[in-house]
Amino acid sequence: MAAPWWDSDWKDRSGPEYRCFVGNLPYGTSESSLKDAFSSYGPLYSEIAVDPETGRSRGFGFVQFDDQKSMDNAIQGMNGQQVGGRNITVSQANHRPRRWRA
Repeated sequence: MAAPWWDSDWKDRSGPEYRCFVGNLPYGTSESSLKDAFSSYGPLYSEIAVDPETGRSRGFGFVQFDDQKSMDNAIQGMNGQQVGGRNITVSQANHRPRRWRA
């Protein structure tokens, strides 16, 4: 039997998460410029996926919102729009189980 603090599939007991996946980002995009691109939809924060070996952006990121309506509006308004000269794709992020690191 696994204890909750050891089990990677243990559900976080916080509320629902309203995150968008943002793909096809230019490699020079920073977290602040990504958040600025979504500023009219009220993002809480943004993050860019970075390759741990090179420190270079992997070309995608995530934007967190406060509620479902803001997230839905951002998906509808930003999907296919240009950011840094590239057409981005925006969709609801899949929830992944928490992964514990030793």
